Amino acid sequence: MKIVVDADACPVKDVIVDISAELGLPLLMVASLSHTIDVPEGVGVVTVDSSYQATDMAIINRAQAGDVVVTDDYGLASLSLGKGAHPISYRGRLFTHENIGPLLEARHLKSKERRAGLKSRGPRRFSPEDKRAFSSNLRALLIRIIGEKG
Repeated sequence: MKIVVDADACPVKDVIVDISAELGLPLLMVASLSHTIDVPEGVGVVTVDSSYQATDMAIINRAQAGDVVVTDDYGLASLSLGKGAHPISYRGRLFTHENIGPLLEARHLKSKERRAGLKSRGPRRFSPEDKRAFSSNLRALLIRIIGEKG
């Protein structure tokens, strides 16, 4: 098992680095050339070009069943579920086979509204509470997966 991170806009890289080190889990950060990733020695970094979906494709090509994928991208989360991985958002939301369909549908409807000229609000500002929820939920997810393995 490893942790694979969609690191382009990830606001919790420090938390992931700390928890992966604490639990002794391999960590891979994937980012495009347009983003600088500064991580400690021992953390894997994959840099891809800035083309559309390059980061997502690099992640999904490296993720395996049982891995944890950290992303806020619903499409990538859905693909990760299909591979048997465990996707989690930057705010600590666990993506599941039960909730990914409605999330993708809501994203599609918002996209249609924007194309029709309707204004929409972006995601709410990332807060310290979001960071704490992510840390707690990531730790619990990893401990559960480790426990299931053995």
